[in-house]
Amino acid sequence: MRELLQSLLDSLDAEPLAGLVSADQVLDRTALLVAVRNAVDAELTSTVRRAETMQAPERDGLVSMRSWLRGHLRLSAREAGRLVGNGRALEQLPAVAAAFAAGAVTAEQVSVIAPVAAVQVQAEAVGQGVDLAEVDATLAEVASTQVHAALGTVVQHFLACLDPDGTEPDPTEQRAVWIARHDDGTVTGRFELDAVGGEKVCSVLESFLQASRPAGDLRTRPQQLGDALVQWADVTLASGQAPILRTVKPHVVALIRIEDLADPATGPGAADMGFGATISAARARWLACDGNVSRVVMGPEGQVLDHGRSKRIVPPGLRRAVEVRDRHCVFAGCEAPTHWCDVHHVQEWVLDEGETSLENSALLCERHHTKVHHGFRVERQPDGRWRTWRPDDTEIFVGTPLLV
Repeated sequence: MRELLQSLLDSLDAEPLAGLVSADQVLDRTALLVAVRNAVDAELTSTVRRAETMQAPERDGLVSMRSWLRGHLRLSAREAGRLVGNGRALEQLPAVAAAFAAGAVTAEQVSVIAPVAAVQVQAEAVGQGVDLAEVDATLAEVASTQVHAALGTVVQHFLACLDPDGTEPDPTEQRAVWIARHDDGTVTGRFELDAVGGEKVCSVLESFLQASRPAGDLRTRPQQLGDALVQWADVTLASGQAPILRTVKPHVVALIRIEDLADPATGPGAADMGFGATISAARARWLACDGNVSRVVMGPEGQVLDHGRSKRIVPPGLRRAVEVRDRHCVFAGCEAPTHWCDVHHVQEWVLDEGETSLENSALLCERHHTKVHHGFRVERQPDGRWRTWRPDDTEIFVGTPLLV
């Protein structure tokens, strides 16, 4: 193993990166570096397994290698678990272990194969007369020669063949969502879903993504999918079909002082939201553009002195009229459907005292509603056409520029 690593490293030293001038040389070096990384990962995995069998973490007062890797080397719980799990699995898979040590298999691929090495799987295979050595060799070959997705297919096929009539798992037990809220109000998360549940979620997200592809959209696919997820939430909230929360339909809440709402400045950190986020006054005005506004008068010690009824900024009748007239988002190049759109006050209702009227209303999808509240501008011409301007007052044309 050490001889292989030294040979690989010597190959790298023989051709410094700065001296590579052709595509072939750069690609060859990339492949070599992946092989080096795989070989190092293999040595690390074997070492971690050795430390585990020796109960080495006890020396530092820890009970497991997972906790030692997390505490002493600052690895994530996921990565520490993968290292330990791969080490255990490779003891049952010598052909895969050899390919891993030779740099031909990645640590990620070993994780995909690891379920095959589980005690109950190995026992079932032996009971059915399966040649485990042949399975091991086949998995090593697939991992070394075929695309990553093929390996997962082979592993799942093997597991399914071992127990073709086994109990179907409960899909609700295979679903989980982790959400983390950060100090600036942004949210990150991840989810794990069963195959059918994942297919449903992907189908809905893809439908939103494909139905809203405005001209000139240069965002990455992850950005577009993130936007699609929020659009999904918008449609769900607007439909009124979501479960009731403590006698109230779920909705987005923003609490802001009237002075901040009426101040033309951006006003960062001016409004508090229902789940703990803090947003700017400008963002709160954007939310209020097509929402309900409630007045609550507070005393000097925080006591509620008076509260008024919620007022719908855009009443249902006016919204229907705007939808019939505009048909879709009016921002140049966008045709997002009406049920994805807010009714925007062309002349802002808080700062500019714009009227809540058909003439002062425009349908805008969430993305372009945000754009218009950050410097872009839409205007309806006397002939009914909508035109869009950038913050620098240049007009956005779609297709052939209009003659003006």
